[in-house]
Amino acid sequence: MVREEMAAAGLDAEALDVREISTDADAEREEFVGSPTIRVDGHDVQPVPHEPVGLSCRVYRLADGRISPLPARDEVRQTLLDAMKGDD
Repeated sequence: MVREEMAAAGLDAEALDVREISTDADAEREEFVGSPTIRVDGHDVQPVPHEPVGLSCRVYRLADGRISPLPARDEVRQTLLDAMKGDD
């Protein structure tokens, strides 16, 4: 999904940096709050303040309140567009 949204935004989808987090030390260093964590220019697509870091599965909240294993596509798209505009 991230590659598709990158391509749709005119970005090089092959430039996507996928990092494997396989140890607690990796999780600490990357401030990893669960898999999958999707960041654009270091900004989480759905920040979760005070969430503990560690090797775990992550859930996302959709606009209608449901939980999902992935963020909403439009949330990923908007994060990409904001990064392209330089919005923080």
